[in-house]
Amino acid sequence: MFTTRPEIRGTFGVVASTHWIASQVGMAMLERGGNAFDAAVAAGFALQVVEPHLCGPAGEVPILFHAAGTGEVGVLCGQGTAPAAASISRFRDLGLDMVPGSGLIAAVVPGAFGAWMRLLLDHGSLRLADVLEPAIHYLEAGHPLLPGVSRALADLEQAFHTEWPTAVPVWLPGGRAPKPDSLFRNPVLAATWRRILKEAGDGSREQQIIRAHDAWYKGFVAEAIGDFAARDALMDASGRRHKGLLTADDMAGWQPTYEKPVTLDYHGWTLCKTGPWGQGPVLLQALDILRGFDLGAMGPNDPDFIHLVLEAVKLAFADREAYYGDPDFADVPMGLLLDPSYGAARRGLIGDMASHELRPGRLPGFGAQVDRMLAGVRMAGSTAGGLGIGEPTMAHLGAHLKPTVKPGDTVHLDVIDRFGNMVSATPSGGWPQSSPTIPGLGFALNTRAQMFWLEEGLPGSLTPGKRPRTTLTPTLALKDGRPSLICGTPGGDQQDQWQLILLLRRIHHGLGLQQGIDMPLFHSVHFPASFYPREAMLGVAVLERSFGEDTIADLRRRGHQVEIAPEWSAGRLTAAERDPDGTLRAAATPRLMQAYAVGR
Repeated sequence: MFTTRPEIRGTFGVVASTHWIASQVGMAMLERGGNAFDAAVAAGFALQVVEPHLCGPAGEVPILFHAAGTGEVGVLCGQGTAPAAASISRFRDLGLDMVPGSGLIAAVVPGAFGAWMRLLLDHGSLRLADVLEPAIHYLEAGHPLLPGVSRALADLEQAFHTEWPTAVPVWLPGGRAPKPDSLFRNPVLAATWRRILKEAGDGSREQQIIRAHDAWYKGFVAEAIGDFAARDALMDASGRRHKGLLTADDMAGWQPTYEKPVTLDYHGWTLCKTGPWGQGPVLLQALDILRGFDLGAMGPNDPDFIHLVLEAVKLAFADREAYYGDPDFADVPMGLLLDPSYGAARRGLIGDMASHELRPGRLPGFGAQVDRMLAGVRMAGSTAGGLGIGEPTMAHLGAHLKPTVKPGDTVHLDVIDRFGNMVSATPSGGWPQSSPTIPGLGFALNTRAQMFWLEEGLPGSLTPGKRPRTTLTPTLALKDGRPSLICGTPGGDQQDQWQLILLLRRIHHGLGLQQGIDMPLFHSVHFPASFYPREAMLGVAVLERSFGEDTIADLRRRGHQVEIAPEWSAGRLTAAERDPDGTLRAAATPRLMQAYAVGR
């Protein structure tokens, strides 16, 4: 079957990420004797440099991993929590009924740095300077600027000059947005990393990593963030100016955490996802609903297949809205949601025609919570109005954004080494187009608090110290009990939808990773979006034009309100797999002409 590029194969190691430089940086760590954990950390920092409009140092990252030495399959949560001052009443007193999608007030504790340090400390083998050196090189020597970065910065030239002037010295050299493919440098961020290394000092690699963590969360970085957040009221997506709520004390009180994944057995595979503080379990719920259909008898692009997946996704995501949240603060009935009898009941709701209702399940004791969720659903004013908020992977479908509501997105990386270690991570947040740049540090804060609701009594309601229910959702899968496959993609609410399609094509149709990625993609926007302004578009499905007019017409006859995305525009999937004989394979999407898989 035709593919746009070869599926990478070898036995030494493979790295796939959303930027070719980051993939090569990860591979360089393997070549110098590091393991998959070292490679993932180095690639993660490199992605902050070469895709700065999609992730940054003050963002967040969930990590799924397999440690070959111990056999552990785990989740490392790098999702920060809401500041102590971030309460529903505080936002209501400011006249806000939603957390703005941009600005200082939407920041939570930056979790990515702490998670990368913890991964390196507990599972890596290289020193901190080794994994930071490539990122520092590209910050100082420059890297060819992606056209997407150039466009994002050009769109914000005026807003930077008038509203967020601290961004100008970092992102607008000479006062103008840099041109596509020009060499772009960020010496301010390079100086931040060099100071981190200086404060890490001498001694063992473990001592250095711990001191680096403290410099970030208890030292000069935390102090600069806290001072900047409290200093000036700056413009955000609400159309008003607000100061930030994040403090140095919030930073000092946070630590990344290890957790067991939520799992589902499906046709000989065990799929592992984050807990319901992320949206990952929706993929498991969708699989549980779909297990009753003979998907293998359908073609991977057939209208029957697309219809069933869309309808299962609608049901799973309706449950996400009704039930998911930080389980440290909310009662999330995950066992009931993944019970086979519940999946069978949900499966019975799928008919021949597309549903135009938001239909969360009604579990005993949760009826009032479901009603509150449904009462708060915001409907999009028009089809174009609901697409693309927060996600440049789909921004071409909606160009109505306000000057202070510029899209940001996400990156992804997958690494497998010769020992069988596996890391799948989806870093995000800290985009210069969504939050003012912190002077002296060279990066912006995240805006992940926009995923909280400002209504009481919901699992996603804002509470100090709580994790927002994020969309970030890497996947790790075991085949017959053996850790085998990792994958992920940017794309917000679409992340688990595009991964679901890839996994179904792999499991039911036997397609290779590159084959499954290269085929056309689709997704639903039927449910409330996770990003500001949080609108739902009931019945709307988005298909790449490459599915063809016959398939699109068939789905429209079934009642789907189909919106057409250009060919090669949906999703940025990457994946890697380890066969029983030790053969390693990796693949990356050709979409947006950035992602690459490398290996040998």
